[in-house]
Amino acid sequence: MSTSHQPAPPPQPDPDGLARVLDRVFGHPSGLLGRLGGRLMARGNSATEHRVVDLAKLEPDETVLVVGPGPGVGLHAAARLAGRTIGVDPSPAMLALCHERCGDQVELREGSAAHTGEPGESVDVVLTVNNVMLWDDRAAGFAELFRVLRPGGRLLLSAHEKWLPVSRHVLADEAAEAGFADLQTWTWEPPGFTALAAQLRAVKPA
Repeated sequence: MSTSHQPAPPPQPDPDGLARVLDRVFGHPSGLLGRLGGRLMARGNSATEHRVVDLAKLEPDETVLVVGPGPGVGLHAAARLAGRTIGVDPSPAMLALCHERCGDQVELREGSAAHTGEPGESVDVVLTVNNVMLWDDRAAGFAELFRVLRPGGRLLLSAHEKWLPVSRHVLADEAAEAGFADLQTWTWEPPGFTALAAQLRAVKPA
């Protein structure tokens, strides 16, 4: 009596496993993968980080909060212009890279858009690049950033448009619901092969 053997099916991709790897590289970087992700972010996001800092028109007497600074490219650029610069990131690996790049020019702490650890009305400008898509609760994030900004303070946000969970216009609506005004949105094409950036500027009413 013969028994036929069917070939084993090919292994199927593990989407949860891939998501975990991507989260360790970019979302909540940790370990060697996190450091690799940080170096990739430093190279890929550099032009956008500098553009957002330029758009902020920072003054020497201003306090700047950078949410999700990653390896610290934009954080370092902001620190060269502002009086006080704070970086808040949930990843100890990214905070370590920020410290390597910025030294004692900046203040660093673990946190997120929804939990910055800043007192109310304590900062003049909030900057965030390629981070909003990682916020667990965007409503809480916008509410917190509104809380920490002084009246007349401004928020500048940029993100890869193709990775946004909603359109930039919806982001503007969510910012408005948190209390922001003078909302502007646009797209910007960074040099090289970097993805199109969706950008948002908003102001806390005086």
